[in-house]
Amino acid sequence: MSDLVIVESPHKAKTVKRYLGSDYEVVASMGHLRDLPKSKLGVDIDHSFEPQYINIKDKESLIKEIKKKAKAADHVYLAGDPDREGEAISWHLAQLLGLDMNDKNRVAFNEITASGIKAGMENPRTIDLNLVNAQQARRILDRIVGYKLSPFLWRKIRRGLSAGRVQSVAVKMICDREEEIRAFKSTEYWSIDAKLHTKGSKKTFSAKLTTVDGEKVELADKEQTDAILARLENADYVVDKIKKSVHKKSPAAPFTTSTLQQEASRRLGFQGRRTMKAAQELYEGLDIKGMGATGLITYMRTDSLRISDEARAAAYNFIRDKYGDKYIPDTPKKYKSKGNAQDAHEAIRPTHPELTPDEVKESGVTNDQYKLYKLIWERFIASQMSNCIMDTVSVDILANGCMFKTTGYSVKFDGFTVLYEETKDNDDEKKNVLPPLEKGEKLRLKELKGNQHFTQPPARYTEASLVKAFEETGIGRPSTYVSTITTIISRSYIERDGKQLKPTALGETVNSLMSDHFGKLVDVGFTANMETNLDKIENGKKGWVKTLDEFYKDFDSELSVAEEAMDGKRVKVPDEETDQVCELCGKPMVIKIGRFGKFLACSGFPECTNTKRIVTETGADCPYCGKKVLLKKSKKGKKYYGCEDNPTCGFMTWDIPTEHKCPDCGSSLFQKGGKNGKLVCHKVGCGYEKDLSDEG
Repeated sequence: MSDLVIVESPHKAKTVKRYLGSDYEVVASMGHLRDLPKSKLGVDIDHSFEPQYINIKDKESLIKEIKKKAKAADHVYLAGDPDREGEAISWHLAQLLGLDMNDKNRVAFNEITASGIKAGMENPRTIDLNLVNAQQARRILDRIVGYKLSPFLWRKIRRGLSAGRVQSVAVKMICDREEEIRAFKSTEYWSIDAKLHTKGSKKTFSAKLTTVDGEKVELADKEQTDAILARLENADYVVDKIKKSVHKKSPAAPFTTSTLQQEASRRLGFQGRRTMKAAQELYEGLDIKGMGATGLITYMRTDSLRISDEARAAAYNFIRDKYGDKYIPDTPKKYKSKGNAQDAHEAIRPTHPELTPDEVKESGVTNDQYKLYKLIWERFIASQMSNCIMDTVSVDILANGCMFKTTGYSVKFDGFTVLYEETKDNDDEKKNVLPPLEKGEKLRLKELKGNQHFTQPPARYTEASLVKAFEETGIGRPSTYVSTITTIISRSYIERDGKQLKPTALGETVNSLMSDHFGKLVDVGFTANMETNLDKIENGKKGWVKTLDEFYKDFDSELSVAEEAMDGKRVKVPDEETDQVCELCGKPMVIKIGRFGKFLACSGFPECTNTKRIVTETGADCPYCGKKVLLKKSKKGKKYYGCEDNPTCGFMTWDIPTEHKCPDCGSSLFQKGGKNGKLVCHKVGCGYEKDLSDEG
C-alpha cells in the first residue's frame, strides 16, 4: 500500500514522483473535474446562490480511475497549485472522493524541488474554505454576468455574442483609448538643438535651447524659431555652469506575474499566453542533465516581491563566485509589494540560482523555456546585486542670452548592470556622452537647427501596457490577465495591429451598448472594488453569499431597465469598407464579423448574398502552378505561405515571399533564414540561391 498524491498536470506529477519515491503514487487530475453545467445557468439565485456542480463529461473515466486509486491508498494528499484555483480543485476532489473535510490532506508546493516538496508534505493542512469560497464567488459572478447578459446582446445586436465581467471592462479601456486617439488634435511646436565640440576635438555632443533672457522658451512656429536662430548667428558658446553629482541606480525587483508578462513582451516579443505556458512548464519541472525532472522556477502566479533568505544566500554565493564581493550590496535588497498584493508566495525566481541559463540550455529544453528561464534568472540575480554608480554632469551653455542645457554621465561602477537592465517602453533614448568641460570654456558650434515637432496622441495599448494598466487599476488578478486578453481577442471585440490592440467595429458596438445600459458593470472602479471584495472573502473578512447578493441586486435592476429601454430595438454593427468589388453584382464588398471571425460580404445584401473569406495576398506567384501565394495561418495560429489553389496544388512554405524574380527561371524568390539568410527559388528543378550578404 502507498499514499496517493493528486496534482494538476502530468509534468508536475512526473517531477513530484521523482522526489517522493516509491512510497507514493502521484496522479494528475488534468485541472478541474467538476464545473457548472454549460447548458444552463447552474446557480440557484433564490437559494443563496447555490452552485449546481456536475462532473465534466470527458473526465468520467479519469474520475473513476482516481476514485479507484484513492480507495486503495493509505492516505490521499491533494496537491493542486498553491492558489484559489488549486484550492478549489482540491475541494472538488475531496467532494468526489468523500474525504473528511477536517482531515489535513491539503499540501501546497511553492516550488517543485526537493526542499519545496518536503516542506509541503511535512506541513499538510485542511482545505482553506475561504480560498475555495473566493474562487467559487468569482466563478458564480462570471457565470451570472455571462449567462444573463449574453442573451440580451443576442437580441439587441446579433446571436453568438457573449459578455464577461472583467472582459467587458478591458474592452472599454481599449475603446476609451481609441476615442482619445480620434479626439486628439495635434499641435505644432519647435525646438532648437545645437551640436558642439571642444577645441581640438571633432567629437560632438548635443545641447537643447531652454531659456532666452532668463525666460523659459516655448516655440510655437517657424517664425519664432527663425528669429532666435538669427539672434544666434555668430554667437559665442561659453560654458556657464557645471553641476556634477553621483547617481545610484537600483536594480529592478524580481518578477511578479504582471512584470514578467510585460518584460517578456518587450524583450522577447512573447504574448502573455506564450509567456505563461513556458512559465508553467518551468515550474512543473523539466529533465535537467544530472538532476532529472526538476522544477526550475517558483510558482508563476504571484504579485508578491518577497524572497526567502535561502534564495538570497544562494544568489549571493553565485554573485561572489562570478563577480566578486563588491557586487554584493552592504545591506540585503528588499522590495516592497503593492498594498493589495497576496503574500502567500514568493516573487518568481529560479529554484536553483546556481543553475545558469547555459546549463539549462544544454539539457535540451525548448527555445521558449530557455529564453524565459534566462530572463527570470538574470532578473533575480541582478535584483540581489549592488547598485550601479554613475558620475553625472549637467552643463549650462550661454550664447547671446540664450541658454542651452545638456546632461551626460559616465559609469563609475557597473554593479547589477553587468548582468541585466530592465527594458522600458522609451528605451530608444540615447545617453549623451560629454567630454571634460570647464566653466568659462569657449565651445565650437558644428550645427544649429530648428526642428519642427507635433504632439502625439496617446499610444494604443499593447499587451504589456494593458497588463500594466490591469495591475495599476486593480482589474483582475495575476491568474486572469492572460485569459482576459485571449477572450476579448477570440470574441473579435479586439484585434492585434502589430503589437497594438485596437477595437473592432463589433467591439465598439458592444462596448457602446454596455456603457449606455450597464455603466456600473464596465466601470473600472466598481470592478476593482469587486476584486477587493473577493480578496476579503479569501481572508475570511466577508461572506461570499453576501458579496454575490450585493452585486446581483444592482445587476438585476440594471438588466431590467436595459430590457425596457431597448424593447423592440436592435443595434447594427457598422461594416468596414473595402476597395474590392463584388464579382456577381458589381457593388462594393464590405468586411463583416461573424461567429468565426471576419469575412467579406456584398454590400448589396439581401439582394446579393455573395460572401468570401478574407485573404492576404503576398504579391508572389506560386512556383508550382503560377497562381497567387497567400499568407495563411495554421490551426495553432502560426503564419505560413501557400498557394491559393490548395489543396489541389499543395505548395506551402515558411519562407517569406519577395518581389524578386529568379534570374534563371523567372519564378518568385523567397527569403529564407531572416535578414542574414538567402533568397531561394522553390521552382522544382531550378535550385537557384543567392546569399543576402551579396546585396551588401
